[in-house]
Amino acid sequence: MSEQLNERRGLLIILSSPSGAGKSTLAKRLMEWDPTLSFSVSATTRAPREGEVDGQHYHFVDEPKFKDMVIKGEMLEHAHVFGNFYGSPAEPVRQAIEGGKDVLFDVDWQGEVQIRNSSMASHSLSIFILPPSIKELRARLIGRGQDSDDVIQKRMQKSWDEISHWGSYDYVLVNDDLEATAQRLITIVEATRQRRNQQPRLLDHVRKLQTEFEEGST
Repeated sequence: MSEQLNERRGLLIILSSPSGAGKSTLAKRLMEWDPTLSFSVSATTRAPREGEVDGQHYHFVDEPKFKDMVIKGEMLEHAHVFGNFYGSPAEPVRQAIEGGKDVLFDVDWQGEVQIRNSSMASHSLSIFILPPSIKELRARLIGRGQDSDDVIQKRMQKSWDEISHWGSYDYVLVNDDLEATAQRLITIVEATRQRRNQQPRLLDHVRKLQTEFEEGST
């Protein structure tokens, strides 16, 4: 295939799952497979934590600025979580897509719906990760050793609400085997990169073929 036909637009890759289903590990596997992938850097109104760098971990903005960005349509998606606003600035993502770079989004189903209804929906790929069982989901949360029993219970209560929205995603993967699921995820990304609308040079190539055909027929 010619270099011209290899040019493509980037993908906006959405990964969602209930906490403990393996989304973060799968995202890491995806980025190990293709180091050019990058996470979307969210904007937030919360204060920076120790060690966090503005523009690297988050874009830290005050609440009036955040709300102004939402009003102006400068956020692909946004949410209010535990007293703070979080959102994904649209312009860096738009530039990445036009430059042929894929961007990963770690958002919940509400973020997925907002992106699916945005101007960049045609370049999005949404994937929901399901656990093999609720018992296994709880075991993974406990095994991480990061949360108290109370927090684990709250995450479990929230998990079914998240799982109930699986039907709105392009693909759904059951993460019963990490390596196999990671390979399926990679296969999905590889195939979606070849979608017709991801290849802006295809129309010119078809026109060129048509011209060659017509010239050869005369």
